[in-house]
Amino acid sequence: MKKSCLVAVIAVLAAVAGALAAVAVYLRRREKELDEYERLLFGEDTAAPAEEEPAEAEDEAEDEAAPAEDTAE
Repeated sequence: MKKSCLVAVIAVLAAVAGALAAVAVYLRRREKELDEYERLLFGEDTAAPAEEEPAEAEDEAEDEAAPAEDTAE
């Protein structure tokens, strides 16, 4: 095998190895990102129950309406 052909083969192998490394790094980052999104969507540890939010909104609405009724009397 000629020396120039050997250099070309080594260059191609290095390019393939670099491409595979880039894909591996991308997939690792993407997997971490998807795990984080999944934790945020389906994790019950940090999520507030949906039942509490409307009740708090009603309490705030009642608090705001009460002073308006007092001034009308």
